[in-house]
Amino acid sequence: IKGEMPGSPSDLVLYRIQMENMTEVTTFILMGFTDDMDLQVFLFVLFLAIYLFTLVGNLGLVILVIGDSRLHNPMYYFLSVLSFLDACYSSVVTPKMLVNFLADNKAISYLGCATQMLLLVTFGTTECFLLAAMAYDRYVAIYNPLLYSVSMSPRVYVPLIVASYVGGILHASVHTVATFSLSFCASNEIRHVFCDIPPLLAISCSDTHTNQLLLFCFVGAIEIVTVLIVLISYAFILLAILRMRSAEGRRKVFSTCGSHLTGVSVYHGTILFMYVRPSSSHALDHDMIVSMFYSIVIPMLNPIIYSLRNKDVKEAMKKLFGKNWLCQ
Repeated sequence: IKGEMPGSPSDLVLYRIQMENMTEVTTFILMGFTDDMDLQVFLFVLFLAIYLFTLVGNLGLVILVIGDSRLHNPMYYFLSVLSFLDACYSSVVTPKMLVNFLADNKAISYLGCATQMLLLVTFGTTECFLLAAMAYDRYVAIYNPLLYSVSMSPRVYVPLIVASYVGGILHASVHTVATFSLSFCASNEIRHVFCDIPPLLAISCSDTHTNQLLLFCFVGAIEIVTVLIVLISYAFILLAILRMRSAEGRRKVFSTCGSHLTGVSVYHGTILFMYVRPSSSHALDHDMIVSMFYSIVIPMLNPIIYSLRNKDVKEAMKKLFGKNWLCQ
């Protein structure tokens, strides 16, 4: 394919037929971790447990926020949206991966692969924007608590949530169109457990320089903007903490903001490692582990991070479980 084009008319016709056949990829094969059946069974059980915990933890947090009147404020509305987002994020990847652990046929259709990548990038980007919005919400609540209900009214936090999703959809659409406009003729075997941008670019026989540039610039810009919002918000929060005279007030602020900072640090660290680096430094096996971490493990950890360090959430859980116990 990369050699010289045949000179004779018959050779030219044959060459064109071969090119058409090789570029008509209708399915991809998700190669996954290993071919060892015993290890695949172990991984199936492990990731099934993680997925069930993720669904129970995140959807349980959404129900908790909806059902407890003490959690009806913007901070917990953002948290419930984040939890719902994480449940969707994990559901895009995990069910297909679980099936592939036990199935001989690990194929995914061309349209299915494009859809999976579109949803994956949409939810991932939306989470970046949402974490930045949550940092701004904490700044408003702590720096000027008397005006919190006015400054963070539904007219403010609802557009922030909607804008996060719109930004995620637009960003995902750009990369999905750019990636699936490429030709896939060398191989249809993706060295990954789901359809992600780097492994798809790795098997394309087209020039992927523009795609790599789009990935670096767009993800880099989103990371710079969202991380700056977080850093500036927490700089003002730190100033507010230093002015506090009450040790109890400082403890409460650290408890509330510490969980969010932990979630932000873990999530953005993996995103930066995965996407904002030269294409020559990509090692697909390492990328697979890192991408599994931010798409499957982090959605499981978020309910733990935001629940265990939050007094209001813990009180709401005690109230809910106490009611259930009394009913029994």
